[in-house]
Amino acid sequence: MTQTLHLVGEPEADRILTEHPFALLTGMLLDQQIPMEVAFDGPRKLVERLGSVEPDQIAATDPEEFIALCATPPAVHRFPRSMGQRVHDLAVAVVRDYDGDTAAIWTRGEPDGKEVLKRLKALPGFGDQKARIFLALLGKQRGLEAPGWREAAGDYGRDGVHMSIADVTSAESLTKVRAYKKEKKAAAKAARA
Repeated sequence: MTQTLHLVGEPEADRILTEHPFALLTGMLLDQQIPMEVAFDGPRKLVERLGSVEPDQIAATDPEEFIALCATPPAVHRFPRSMGQRVHDLAVAVVRDYDGDTAAIWTRGEPDGKEVLKRLKALPGFGDQKARIFLALLGKQRGLEAPGWREAAGDYGRDGVHMSIADVTSAESLTKVRAYKKEKKAAAKAARA
């Protein structure tokens, strides 16, 4: 699929996410405890500092050196040490398990949606929710045709919703996703009270 993603709203960052599957996977990994567009801008920062966002190059970089690159202001994440280590671990896993071919996670052996979800959940830093959101992102915006991907993604795979990064295609949709997340957070807080 050649459609350009609009997850960050900055042309170079969105181009990197569109052209490099590991950049997209890394953005999803970084998407916690920081704004979505900041998380998905992380790969652009890595390209500027390392010259690449390919898993083999990241995996071959000394972990401490890589963490230092992640911590250089502006940091790749608000927790540069732990998240830098996670990105490095993710790169090592992709090189080890998929010969450095990130897209093989969702294409090798023509997997169905359940299998893609299982593969994503096996990656460092990917729990159930993060894996389902990324699966929905692949299906909704990257042309994934794995049978049953919508069912495997759960509510995130539904059409016409604005629940996650999978539904961000413009500034307007980003605003809708933010409103949904704020509403969910307020409901959770009210339930705890």
